[in-house]
Amino acid sequence: MTQRILYILVPDTNISPFDVTLAADAGFSQILPFTGVGPDDVVPLVQDAIFCRPPKRFNDTGIFLGGRDVHLATDMFQNAKKAMVGPFEVGVFVDPNGAYTTSASIVALVEQAVLKSTGGSLEGRHVSVFGTGPVGLSAAVLSAQQGARTTLCQLTADDDEHVAKRFCERYNVDVAWASAQTHHEKAEVLKETEVAICAAKAGIRILEKEELDYAEKLLVAADTNAVPPTGIEGVEANDKFKPVEMAKSTFLSIGSLAIGNLKYKTQYGLFVKMQQSEKAALLDFKEAYQFAISELRSSDAKKDAA
Repeated sequence: MTQRILYILVPDTNISPFDVTLAADAGFSQILPFTGVGPDDVVPLVQDAIFCRPPKRFNDTGIFLGGRDVHLATDMFQNAKKAMVGPFEVGVFVDPNGAYTTSASIVALVEQAVLKSTGGSLEGRHVSVFGTGPVGLSAAVLSAQQGARTTLCQLTADDDEHVAKRFCERYNVDVAWASAQTHHEKAEVLKETEVAICAAKAGIRILEKEELDYAEKLLVAADTNAVPPTGIEGVEANDKFKPVEMAKSTFLSIGSLAIGNLKYKTQYGLFVKMQQSEKAALLDFKEAYQFAISELRSSDAKKDAA
């Protein structure tokens, strides 16, 4: 019987149990970890994997690139693509620390919320992303790719503008940078913000009501934090497009569990896609976003038909 094999390559000392469980549930029968893998190690490892089976069996072998560093993951993904030789290709899926599927789910939900609120898209909307970690960086890039005027908001002195800008430039998007370290700075950013995405550390309140009261144009607020207190006051974990009233605006809220539910479906779905695609699948956060959008549209269609 054919063994569906997934090789998980990470630069860290361990792989994620979450990734292993989803891959197994999605149909991979053998899941093999390779830890301590750097970008320079990827080509020989991938080529060792692709040449042991004949061409056109790309559904039976997959490469998953994880870890916690989105910069390393990007390098590893590029090298994995370069490692393919002619018909000897296999699927490659990159999702460091779950950041790509999480950010894809955030932006897909945000876009649906903007559509519900205005009838339009993210094109030309002012999106402010609070948090410059892996999820924040990825969400900023995806928002900019949808045509939004996107700003990354610095929350601590340790947030590195140069590193953040370098990641965005790799995807050919222009993302602005603004300090949001104080109450006054957050309020100033929120004055022009139409979509607020909070992707900061768990258990820390980033946006308080006194700051949100300055948000005259706010349409949507999404928060990834599932650990109390939530990152945005008024946004609860289970919220999905719930109206929240502040002094100068009423916005639709998206909570962490709504994001997490779509993230789970997206990562699972992409593992399945690796095994069913008509050609070797190369899956980055762009493909994750497209899957998340299609999942939401499919869900809405089922509700309309019911």
